[in-house]
Amino acid sequence: MATTTAFLALSLAVLMTAAAAAAAAAAGSFSVELIHRDSPKSPLYNPAATSVDRARAAARRSASYHAHRFSASTSDDVVSTVVSDRGEYLMEFRLGTPAHKIMAIADTGSDLIWTNCKPCSQCFEQVQPLFDPRNSTTFSPLSCQSQACEALPIQGCGSKSACQYHYSYGDNSNVDGVLATETFTFGSAGAQATKVSKIAFGCNSQSSGTFSNSTGGLVGLGAGPVSLVSQLSPSLDSNYFSYCLVPIMDDQSSSKLVFGSAGKIDSSSKVTTPMSIDQAFYVLSLEEISVEGGGSVSVPSSSSQLSGGNIIIDSGTTLTMLLDDVVSSLVEQVSKVVDLPQVSDPEGLFQLCFQVSQESDQQKLPPLTFKFAGDDASVQLSPLNMFLAVEEQVVCLAVAATTADVGVQIIGNVAQQNLHVGYDLDAKELSLVSTDCTIAKL
Repeated sequence: MATTTAFLALSLAVLMTAAAAAAAAAAGSFSVELIHRDSPKSPLYNPAATSVDRARAAARRSASYHAHRFSASTSDDVVSTVVSDRGEYLMEFRLGTPAHKIMAIADTGSDLIWTNCKPCSQCFEQVQPLFDPRNSTTFSPLSCQSQACEALPIQGCGSKSACQYHYSYGDNSNVDGVLATETFTFGSAGAQATKVSKIAFGCNSQSSGTFSNSTGGLVGLGAGPVSLVSQLSPSLDSNYFSYCLVPIMDDQSSSKLVFGSAGKIDSSSKVTTPMSIDQAFYVLSLEEISVEGGGSVSVPSSSSQLSGGNIIIDSGTTLTMLLDDVVSSLVEQVSKVVDLPQVSDPEGLFQLCFQVSQESDQQKLPPLTFKFAGDDASVQLSPLNMFLAVEEQVVCLAVAATTADVGVQIIGNVAQQNLHVGYDLDAKELSLVSTDCTIAKL
């Protein structure tokens, strides 16, 4: 009897400790894995593709995404800030009670969280099982008068005043459904899992277009009011998030995304620059790009498409996108210092490519320094950040020109590799520090 009582007491203590750990995590900080779409952990992984194949495909997605995303922004009919199937990173989470696993695109350039729900009358084909809100005890539709509903660009009232939404994408894909709240579970199951209740998300009843059938939705990590970042803020110990992206060709390591103070950058080497919010975008002011051993290129201080800066930082775009004149000047400066044969990109996306016949040739590629607004806000980006192998023995400057009618500049995820990037949403500051993201403990 004494043994049984002791066992029950120990079991209760373990359960209470687990519950306390989960509650503490929800009220403080927690991390999730960011899975690159080309990782073996990704449902989009193609084992037959080479690293060159993946780099070329990512570059094509960048160009297509940029053209659709920002040329569409001038249309009254297109309200979404993303292109449907272009996400470079995925995030796994669990939705509802009991928990239903979802693998979704993670996007720092959009806000709405959504997934296809049963019954889905006209949804794109999806390999993952659909979420059934009728089976969840924590599902609760939001009304048309709710703040989350009013924050949506296009919304209406359905039966029982339920908030209905419509998102149309630049490639003519669409999602429609009901806005609701649910319990989200992040991390592994058990004591280490973090549960956050009453997160608003879109429960699709219709979806169509170019969505991949291997993913099950989208998680908006932008600055909009219905993004996951904004909605988690009251549950965290700090209005802060950060991530560290491993090199995209490393399929053995994982990138990390941290919400709360545990992700804060504590380094004397960090660079900090002011950050503005424009719609769902995180906007910075890039003043100059300099080439080691060469000259520098000035970047126009304003943008007709953005307020508060001239460039956005986005983990969902592969390439860095700059204005035509800036790219031309940068190509000129890099060409002067690189003693390697130049070759043409057969697809015409990259303006500067070099033949690298042996490993030592890689050492001839220079680092570039990006100077942002602020005191000493200059960060040196290594050749890993600025050059991409897109053919056998061919590397290209991982920068593409924006079209004249679009003009939105982007710092892409290749430029962010092996950088710890921190977003302080209260101070409106972005910090960066060079880090080996394969071993960084975030």
